[in-house]
Amino acid sequence: MYLKYQQALDLLSIKSSKRTLPETVPSNMLNLSSNDYLGLMNNDALKQRFFNEKPLLKWKFSSSSSRLLTGNSDSYKRLETIMAKAFERESCLIFNSGYHANIGILPALCSKNDLIIADKLVHASLIDGIRLSQADFKRFNHLDYKQLEDILIVNRDKYEQVFIVCESIYSMDGDCSDLQKMVALKKKYNAYLYVDEAHAIGVRGNKGLGLSEEQNCIAEIDFIVGTFGKALASYGAYIVCDDVIKQYLINTSRSMIFTTALPPINVAWTCFIFEQLSDFSTLRQNLFTVSKALAETLDSESTTHIIPYILGENETAVKYSQYMRDNNFYVLPIRHPTVPLGTARLRFSLTADIPLSKITEISNCLKTFIYS
Repeated sequence: MYLKYQQALDLLSIKSSKRTLPETVPSNMLNLSSNDYLGLMNNDALKQRFFNEKPLLKWKFSSSSSRLLTGNSDSYKRLETIMAKAFERESCLIFNSGYHANIGILPALCSKNDLIIADKLVHASLIDGIRLSQADFKRFNHLDYKQLEDILIVNRDKYEQVFIVCESIYSMDGDCSDLQKMVALKKKYNAYLYVDEAHAIGVRGNKGLGLSEEQNCIAEIDFIVGTFGKALASYGAYIVCDDVIKQYLINTSRSMIFTTALPPINVAWTCFIFEQLSDFSTLRQNLFTVSKALAETLDSESTTHIIPYILGENETAVKYSQYMRDNNFYVLPIRHPTVPLGTARLRFSLTADIPLSKITEISNCLKTFIYS
């Protein structure tokens, strides 16, 4: 009855592309595939402080409704207020996840008379959001600002609005956008700039507000989107923007309107973490130190906490990953179709609580497999 689907799965297995749900990371393994960049998820002292200040019995574990009905808990207002203030912007709007944000914002803002121009390596959620919109769509080669400008020159006057879409830190290669260049282009051609800071919020900038803070252009980016599910050790996402955009999204963004709101305890925890974000500078420095050491050891050009170790074929990446796990280093393979053919890799996704002494062990383990 399901022959078609079984055949598709068999083909994925042949290509070493079949995904399976992994087990929980064993306690004896060093987790090198986590998005818990600041190491807050397992910080028991932080959790205890939260529950001391905000007793567990006070909070509901479900909102049981969308925000537009009865799910708009007081914590939402507090979180959106403190975030807008921190970014020095008019407003902030919370979404249930980064995926919800990216598939909800662009389709709401973009019409059939508009054009979206996106970096070729933007996240799948952004691609899905673009596809759900009615706008025309063009892509520029990764971090190729000349090609971006060429597209703007040819196309800007053909459309009512143009949206430039990028990430600040890219999740597969760990490289960064030059946001100042993108701001200059969006100003020159009267376009909007949409920046996804999912992998930068918490870990970049003096206050942890992301690469837009580090590159001093928060005020000049129209739509700054990010997630709480990585460095902030929580769940949900946000957009900081002008208030008219917030109000418009409340009325038009389907992924915000037609979903149950986040649990109040979850929003309260996010608020608790965000209020301390500027105080985590030591953790950010630890993360930088560990990341720099591994990048140098692996001869990687990455300047972030995401360090790819390119191996080529899917099967090779799977074998390397298994060997690393056999040696108590939990690092997963990233394969086609997530990355282009021939660029399968181990992606080291580092956290601030990884001991610097482990970097040499990681390198030696990789070299042992190479020459075994």
